[in-house]
Amino acid sequence: MNPLFSEQGRNYKSMSKTDPGSITLFLSGDVMTSRGIDQVLPHSVDPILHERYVKNAKQYVQLAEKENGSIPEEVSYQYIWGEALDELNSYQPDIRIINLETAVTTSDASWKNKHIHYRMHPKNVALLTTANIDICVLGNNHVLDWEYDGLKETLNTLQQAGLKTAGAGLDAESASQPAVLSTDEGRILVFSYGALTAGIPMSWQADAEQPGVHFLPHIGGNSAKKVISDIQQYRQKGDRVIVSIHWGSNWGYGIPKRQKAFARRLIDSGKADLIHGHSSHHRKGIEVYKGKLILYGCGDLINDYEGISGHEKFHDDLTLLYFPKLDEDGELLSLRMSPMQIHRFQLRKAPPGEVKWLTGVMNDQCRQFGHSVSQTSDGQLELHWE
Repeated sequence: MNPLFSEQGRNYKSMSKTDPGSITLFLSGDVMTSRGIDQVLPHSVDPILHERYVKNAKQYVQLAEKENGSIPEEVSYQYIWGEALDELNSYQPDIRIINLETAVTTSDASWKNKHIHYRMHPKNVALLTTANIDICVLGNNHVLDWEYDGLKETLNTLQQAGLKTAGAGLDAESASQPAVLSTDEGRILVFSYGALTAGIPMSWQADAEQPGVHFLPHIGGNSAKKVISDIQQYRQKGDRVIVSIHWGSNWGYGIPKRQKAFARRLIDSGKADLIHGHSSHHRKGIEVYKGKLILYGCGDLINDYEGISGHEKFHDDLTLLYFPKLDEDGELLSLRMSPMQIHRFQLRKAPPGEVKWLTGVMNDQCRQFGHSVSQTSDGQLELHWE
């Protein structure tokens, strides 16, 4: 283990389990609490944007209201999570992990030659602690939207709020370190990477003297060797390891062959137990490979996309809360998913017709791996594999 790295933070008491040594996780895709979302929270940054078509973040609120009805001028932090809080309370996961695709800063220095910039006011970090989030992975294409000062404030704000981070740091060493949490059933290590294929500028790569992202220039053999080497520095006996990767395009169900080969190689190495993929704005296929879970694209969880046209066929307003249960060796025991819908910037349980549609889509996408998805009597989705 790297002698400069020390585990800090809280210990977590595991929920009672019928499977000794097992652990239940909450995983989500992209959490984008910027622009319109930030504008309706108790504290807001300057709404001025540098986008090609939209110049004021309040316009995203107006688009959502035109689509689904009025949104309170100021909402509580609980409002955004809505009925997702009930689902989280029901499952009581041991650890809660999100891809936070938003800088948490008041910096006004936007990254030049980048068309979209996401930020949330630091005082709104309570939006994350309200849902008892434990780990924010930051290896993505928005964490440096507001330059290095914005990244520094993001890291400091999250740390002060008691949230662990991975995937970005003040230098290459800190950006490469995993987030580590201890439970009654052992440690969970979360490594976070941002890939060039997700639109992350190469200039965002952290180095010895520059803050930035834990960067993967390629999804291939050499990069897989690097990830395996990173894990070897920290993994101890009894640990379970999650590799969280921001990769690929925003739209389309196709999973590139190189992603499949990359994910499987990490699992074949015996070092990674779960691959947490994200970047796509909608849900993608799921694979269980040699007993280990691969989420190729988790879709968005929170965004301000209501009323934005162009990709309606993907139903990106439908989101999933992922609750995988792993045994003591990191193998998947079960995967249940709670279908939610973003409506007026709030997560609510997806209506029956939408759940039926989503079940069919997930079945179609998982069939390539020989898996299926069914709807349970309580409206959840469940993965089946052999």
